[in-house]
Amino acid sequence: MQDSGDNTAARQNGNLTRIRGLRSAFAKARRYPLIPLTVLLLVLIIPAIFADFIAPYDHLSVDPASRLQPPGWVEPKVLTKTVVERVGDRDMETSLAAARSLRRGNGLGQSPNLPEEVMVGDEVQIITGVGGNWSRPLGTDKLGRDIVSRLIHGSRLSLIVALLVIGTSGVIGTSLGLIAGYYRGWVDFLVSRAVDFFLAIPPLLIALVLVLVYRTSLWIVVIVIAVQLWAVYARMVRGETLTLMEQGYIDRARVAGASGARIIMRHLFPNLVNSLIVLSTLQIGFVIIFESALSFLGVGIPSPAPSWGSIVADGRDLIIQSGWWVSIFSGAAIALTVLSANLLGDWLRDELDPKLKHL
Repeated sequence: MQDSGDNTAARQNGNLTRIRGLRSAFAKARRYPLIPLTVLLLVLIIPAIFADFIAPYDHLSVDPASRLQPPGWVEPKVLTKTVVERVGDRDMETSLAAARSLRRGNGLGQSPNLPEEVMVGDEVQIITGVGGNWSRPLGTDKLGRDIVSRLIHGSRLSLIVALLVIGTSGVIGTSLGLIAGYYRGWVDFLVSRAVDFFLAIPPLLIALVLVLVYRTSLWIVVIVIAVQLWAVYARMVRGETLTLMEQGYIDRARVAGASGARIIMRHLFPNLVNSLIVLSTLQIGFVIIFESALSFLGVGIPSPAPSWGSIVADGRDLIIQSGWWVSIFSGAAIALTVLSANLLGDWLRDELDPKLKHL
């Protein structure tokens, strides 16, 4: 009996230990932005990397027979009419001749319950709107292209543009900001005036000018956004560099004979990495929205490339009619990606900034 009691106590202690472990793991997991990370992985990163493998159809393949097919869960629109000799209410009645000319089927204008011999007084169902098919779960656009496939390949374009823009503008802006903050004087004056100039120019104006001179392309979009974004990096890096230059270790490095390049690379830049990571994460959402806006206006990535912005533009005239899904899902992808990137950036700022971390 004593052994049985000891075994019961051991099992209870084991259960309590597992419960405490689960609570501890849950408490640690709450510290991390799991939802934004999951959304970014599922909506942006994984589809962008594996687009060629997970896209169910060719994103450029046109199929007029399947145009404006609704999402899979949408039921067909069916109108029930009474067969009469003489039609008085066109919405509720149909003539005997018209009823006998109907075909049995589930297509547009067909009847799924058509009797063998239609008589006056019978009720027939007429399909006035096609239903969805789970082979195309999010439907098709006005050219019959699969929405899921275009969204998946659109995530690749968004990720490529974000990486190119942030990489280019980050390198240029960080370099100029470090040089301006370290050397000051006329170098700082020139860089600061250039930053003010480029921040004052509307980026859409730059896009329109470049489109008039050159054709729209991926590189034009990257240049337009990078021209706007490098100034943001330069302004932030210059401000933090001026603060770091007041620290004592910079003076000691100068006394030790360190060159300007060494001080910048060994003492200034490493102290800016956290701020650069936070700024780059926050700029992902800005780049995606900007690229989508340019494509929506027709001055971004040219059709038929499946940019999220161009997909929204393709369906803007269909929202009130029968093609609401063309724009809605692309707009939802943009909103979820931008929101998740901003939430991740806010979390990184709180984690990497020692002043905010201990509040």
